[in-house]
Amino acid sequence: MLLLGLLLVLGCATLVMLLFIYLTSETYAKVIRFKEEQFYLDPKTAEKLRFPSIEDESTILLSVIVPAYNEEKRLPVMLEECLDYLEKKLNSDPSCTFEVLIVDDGSNDKTTEVGLSYSKKYGCDKVRVLTLSTNRGKGGAVRLGMLSARGKQLLFADADGATTFEDISKLQNNLKELVKGYQPMDKALGLVCGSRAHLEKEAIASRSFFRTVLMKGFHLLVWLFAARSVRDTQCGFKLLTRPTARLCFPNLHIERWAFDVELIYIAEYMNIPTGEVSVRWMEIEGKKYTLEISFNQMGLQPYLLFLHYRLKIDRWDRSMNPQWTHVFFPSLLFIL
Repeated sequence: MLLLGLLLVLGCATLVMLLFIYLTSETYAKVIRFKEEQFYLDPKTAEKLRFPSIEDESTILLSVIVPAYNEEKRLPVMLEECLDYLEKKLNSDPSCTFEVLIVDDGSNDKTTEVGLSYSKKYGCDKVRVLTLSTNRGKGGAVRLGMLSARGKQLLFADADGATTFEDISKLQNNLKELVKGYQPMDKALGLVCGSRAHLEKEAIASRSFFRTVLMKGFHLLVWLFAARSVRDTQCGFKLLTRPTARLCFPNLHIERWAFDVELIYIAEYMNIPTGEVSVRWMEIEGKKYTLEISFNQMGLQPYLLFLHYRLKIDRWDRSMNPQWTHVFFPSLLFIL
């Protein structure tokens, strides 16, 4: 009798939660952008210029989006490696045009000033700084960077420089294979994720048992409820075509750490070709993200993603139109 009562209570609680999610779901993703965030500064002339739109045609080959929150110390190391590689590529092949777009996610240190120093050195055609008025979270910063980019190919890379930047060539080669048969690439869909999955055994050996359980648990939840085509969803090194960015980022709802999971989920649902490539990666001192602190957030979000799309996916538009007919998402995610 007691067991029956517990099952009844659990069933009622589940129904209440599902009803809450259904009733509080939002029709479309909210892309909030303040007026001052629509402009970047040319430090040489002190002139403010308007960012382009992801809806515009591409004018360069590659855009690198770097989300940065309080990264004045680590950002220079990443930018030196990134810009050195890109400049060498451009010198050897004039078609390898690029831009680096640093998105200061509401920092309270000198992240913007550091970014502007590189903009002054290389010119604002190559380095631009988008300073957000308020902190959005990594996903929100990457999204606004993507929506302001000019490239045929778009990469987002972490500001800590944990991934060896020259490994972008591996992602680009894989992307070419994914979109083979589509000409030009401006019209093709494709997403390639950098991966640290090959380092898993080494990571387990250096981690505590508790951290290993949390890592395995998160990967299991992601596989069960969200993304199955990519083993390492959280590596901050992903390359995509312009049409893919145009399709996915205006419709992302998660603005914090687990936005990668939703990005891959959308790509899988929309049958966008996806790839995964091993990259070199190292643990960087001062890394803000810890699995223990964020497990509640990241562990729950794959499940809530599953509930959201299963509850209201029946009339979702699978067409190439980025304005889907019914895109709903539980507001609970914005609380986590």
